[in-house]
Amino acid sequence: MKLTATTFITIDGVYQAPGGPDEDRSDGFPHGGWAYPYDDQDFGAFMDGIFGQVDAFLLGRKTYDIFAAYWPKVTDPDNPIAGRLNSLPKYVPSSTLTSPEWAETRVLTGDLREEVTALKAHPGRELQVHGSGRLVGSLLTLGLVDTLHLLTFPVVLGTGKRLFPESALPSAFGLASSRPTSTGVVINTYARTGEPTYGDFGAED
Repeated sequence: MKLTATTFITIDGVYQAPGGPDEDRSDGFPHGGWAYPYDDQDFGAFMDGIFGQVDAFLLGRKTYDIFAAYWPKVTDPDNPIAGRLNSLPKYVPSSTLTSPEWAETRVLTGDLREEVTALKAHPGRELQVHGSGRLVGSLLTLGLVDTLHLLTFPVVLGTGKRLFPESALPSAFGLASSRPTSTGVVINTYARTGEPTYGDFGAED
């Protein structure tokens, strides 16, 4: 399976608590729910399309807890997101999650590189990461992200957790697609192409 990560960030790179005020108040974060004003049909159609490609999920512990508290309660058979989240395999790297109650959940307790590499070797389309900013940062550091859907919202917050750690593995990505929504969110899809290349604008031909 190809590993794809879908992440909401602000212009200044914050990913923390896009969905609600109490989603993640750690470090005194006061801006929870910053993505809400930008919801529209374009955004919804993109997310429905993403969930149409998934065969398994890889979720960070905090995102898993948020999802597990909400999505099992959504029982509408026509909801494409709830249907897949509730029925497909969900893998959670964690040393503290011991007895998950959400169906089809498996806790990963081993080495992250080895565990995720093994999952990617399974047959299927996409192993998807949603939210899970800290996990995405680790996966980028390990060079395990194949495709990155980066949804940049037109807001600057100044404080909050940033997506890209300084330890991220230097990587080059090609722009596979780019589209704006009616509310100004820019949806860029990047495919990893390998290592960066370097040059010098001042060099003579």
